[in-house]
Amino acid sequence: MYTTADEAVRIIKSGSHVFIQTAAAAPQQLVKAMTARAPELRDVSIYQLHTEGLAPYGDPQYEGIFHVNCFFVGANLRKAVQEGRAQYIPVFLSEIPGLFRKKAIEIDYALIHVSPPDAHGFCSLGVSVDIAPSVLANARHVIAQVNPNMPRTHGNGFIHVSKIEEMVAVSDPIPEVFIGEPDETTLQIAKHVASLVEDGATLQMGIGSIPDAVLRMLKNHKKLGIHTEMFSDGVVNLIESGAVTGEMKKKHPHKVVSSFLLGTKRLYDYVNDNPLIEMLDIGYVNETHVIRQNPKVTAINSALEVDLTGQVCADSIGSRIYSGVGGQIDFIRGASLSEGGKPIIAMPSATGKGTSKIVSSLKPGAGVVTTRANVHYVVTEYGIAYLYGKNLKQRAAALINIAHPDHRARLEEEAFAAVKSNGRQA
Repeated sequence: MYTTADEAVRIIKSGSHVFIQTAAAAPQQLVKAMTARAPELRDVSIYQLHTEGLAPYGDPQYEGIFHVNCFFVGANLRKAVQEGRAQYIPVFLSEIPGLFRKKAIEIDYALIHVSPPDAHGFCSLGVSVDIAPSVLANARHVIAQVNPNMPRTHGNGFIHVSKIEEMVAVSDPIPEVFIGEPDETTLQIAKHVASLVEDGATLQMGIGSIPDAVLRMLKNHKKLGIHTEMFSDGVVNLIESGAVTGEMKKKHPHKVVSSFLLGTKRLYDYVNDNPLIEMLDIGYVNETHVIRQNPKVTAINSALEVDLTGQVCADSIGSRIYSGVGGQIDFIRGASLSEGGKPIIAMPSATGKGTSKIVSSLKPGAGVVTTRANVHYVVTEYGIAYLYGKNLKQRAAALINIAHPDHRARLEEEAFAAVKSNGRQA
């Protein structure tokens, strides 16, 4: 029934399309074995969201052998994308499953990482369901890394052993991500964001110091719900505090809905066989029509730059791709349509080098992930700018007011020059 990783990947042929499972579920043993076959292969196209761990197929010596396509760019392939050895596919997370279901992208081999089969022969996709169900429904061959350390999660992330062509037994630890203690800037941002969260709200947040700090400040809230594309350890703490009950949600009440997980072993142990957690296809989780049905959806997202009209750049630094579109606009739009919803962009006012993240105009080549028409709240450590219903001049004033003090005078001058050159009246 089981074979070695080296034997399992021998079925991969030149010219084929390969899918690699997401984030902490990236099957590292299969990835290493496939990469080791590089001298025998040519023109293998790889499709993936971001992955944790190594991505050796993106290294310079494999250019021309592996053609890497990322729906979201993680740290392990950022340099490869910026140097042109790998490519970025801009697409909303909610729409990625459709690429496979509509055969816009066809997959020959799916490399996945699952829990051992249960008594009925079903394995769980564990910490990463997201786009995998749509891939597995259409892939010609499935190669699975089977790991007792992979949590068995509830939801629609199951695959029967009869659908798996090659199975490899491993016992690797699931990659962990630790969030450090927040600094003073992060705490101030979190304090402002937390002030916007109402009792009974449905939360969406990512991973990182700001979301984690916000969650720490919500332990005295009541009747919160979770419907988010991903979550980390901070949500577990909030559940255990009693603040999360999910009783106000219209979709999956009393359940925590997500699509993939990334955190520490504590998180992975918590979700293992836990019926509270529903891991669902990201085409459903991030569907605006689904999101908006929950009350007071409070979507907390970040940005690399925001211009004075409210345009949000979240996937690139100028023309250099840094991350991806992700699910930001899925949830920003869903929150804005939810009854009492609040779409929030939260970020430090300046980069670590002191450059303002609030700018008069985005860098040349920067991608607009969230348009100015979608933005309601922008939060920095200096406060909250509410842009909904505001004209361009009012938006500029509100954003300058939460910019770093070192940059406000310059931003005011640039805003005035833009108003004058465009012929706009006060």
